[in-house]
Amino acid sequence: MTLEPMQSNKSSHNEDSFRVRKLEISDKSKGFIELLQQLTVCDSVSDKAYEERFRQLSSYGDDHLICVIEDDWSGKIVATGSMFIEKKFIRNCGKVGHIEDVVVDSSTRGMQLGKKIIEFLTNHARSSGCYKVILDCSTENRVFYEKCGFKQKEIQMVKYFV
Repeated sequence: MTLEPMQSNKSSHNEDSFRVRKLEISDKSKGFIELLQQLTVCDSVSDKAYEERFRQLSSYGDDHLICVIEDDWSGKIVATGSMFIEKKFIRNCGKVGHIEDVVVDSSTRGMQLGKKIIEFLTNHARSSGCYKVILDCSTENRVFYEKCGFKQKEIQMVKYFV
């Protein structure tokens, strides 16, 4: 996950021009896919494939949320993150929020946008009845997430198929 430091000196925008909201179907034309390419491997996505995936994810309701921050001044998507809610049998059929794909545009890092995304997703998990929120991050981003109230627990494992 690519994030920004918690301090900010950028003064070209005021805070009101950066509000967190749910992803909209029109956000592809506002640079959403290009923003994801700053995070990880993300090939170009056709308009048709984007619309199909958008509708599929929308059908999950609040169990799968992608949020964005659009810069009102430029009309560009400058930050995003997602969460899906896992329903479990343990903890009285509890729920866990999984945060994924958090990235802030390189031109707006240092403006607290990553913190806004994390707060939005964490609040969504809490209001959805999750007993915890978890995420994986790089060593470089550990301090950022600790400042957002997360703590390191155990280790991450992965097995890629492609």
